[in-house]
Amino acid sequence: MTGLRRLDTPHRFPYVGMQFLLKGACIMRVTAVIPARYASTRFPGKPLADLNGKPMIQWVCEGAARCSLIGQVIVATDDARIAAAVTAFGGTAVMTRADHPTGTDRLAEVAAGVDSELIVNVQGDEPLIDPAMIEAAVKPLLADPAIPMGTLKTPLISLEEFRNPNVVKVVTDRQGFALYFSRAPIPHPRDFADQLEKRWRELATAKHVGLYVYRRDFLLAFPKLQPTPLEEQENLEQLRALEHGYRIFVAETAMGVQGVDTPEDLERVRQILLECVRGEE
Repeated sequence: MTGLRRLDTPHRFPYVGMQFLLKGACIMRVTAVIPARYASTRFPGKPLADLNGKPMIQWVCEGAARCSLIGQVIVATDDARIAAAVTAFGGTAVMTRADHPTGTDRLAEVAAGVDSELIVNVQGDEPLIDPAMIEAAVKPLLADPAIPMGTLKTPLISLEEFRNPNVVKVVTDRQGFALYFSRAPIPHPRDFADQLEKRWRELATAKHVGLYVYRRDFLLAFPKLQPTPLEEQENLEQLRALEHGYRIFVAETAMGVQGVDTPEDLERVRQILLECVRGEE
């Protein structure tokens, strides 16, 4: 069975969706939720943008579904057009309120109606999401029930990324837990600041990948936490968790992401997919 659900009030609902999502012992233990909004300043309607014959949101759903740890995939949206498109390709869409201030609030609304231990927040504008990245983020929380939240990091590929405020940097402790996330170039290399062109690879930092895993109870409590000064100054919601004393485990991945923010980004991803098809011929 596939279909559309509306969450007017929190409630539990049985799994419905693409048949190929049922996977082994992890069924219902881990749910991937993909928030998808139609409104976008730079690219209105991008979840429905055609990408080699399929709407972009379908590529994201199928990528998440290929992760062996995911029991179900749900698209969370406040737009009937997106919900209809998801239902048309056999996916599961949940209609949420339109007044959520953040994507995490939308995620929590869906989580309230899902009977899963872990909720994975997969970005709806990453059609090339690799299932191995989801697995890397999920495994630490499956192994350690004391971890409330997890995410990913990947190596910086250039000095320009280190300096770019649109590239979020993360620094971690020796156990892999986040110390801080920042748009600023952290840490400051005091002893070789004037040699960064040659020595930037020595920086004890990494690029944050915006894929999150939450323990369900923590996710339901998160929107009730008071927004924090660092969160608001950096405009990074994950800092709210750190400022309230919650730990975030940051797993490593060698893979980056190919997000789509503009029509030009979509064309770039389209070419990548075409090259992959040619390589398989």
